[in-house]
Amino acid sequence: MPKAVTLVRSPSLSEVAEYAYAATAPADARLVFLAGSCPLNRDGSTHGVGDIAAQAAKCIENMQVVLADNGATLTDVISTRVLVASSNQADLVTAWEVVRDAFGEHDVPSTLMGVTVLGYDDQLVEVEATAAVLD
Repeated sequence: MPKAVTLVRSPSLSEVAEYAYAATAPADARLVFLAGSCPLNRDGSTHGVGDIAAQAAKCIENMQVVLADNGATLTDVISTRVLVASSNQADLVTAWEVVRDAFGEHDVPSTLMGVTVLGYDDQLVEVEATAAVLD
């Protein structure tokens, strides 16, 4: 199946960023807007309490389930936003490294943000995404 997402890099900007600066999808792509993926187990409990890396991994795992339900994979994601309930930059980097590694060569445009609190008890990480799929 052909992929809808084209990652765009700018030779005029820094190569330090570990993601493409933009992404495009053709007009006939079906956009899938995912709710923020949370580190919740099926029973509703928070996975990896106190462990940012474990929570980021669970967010990606849960995201992959929803993507599959919509006929998509991580390579169909056109952008992400990674939220980490911390003011410590190292915590943000920990979450980011898990997300970056999960996407591999599909270095989707992303925003990494520290926030004061997230919605579930003991939740430290949430990952928002939009995907584009050609049917």
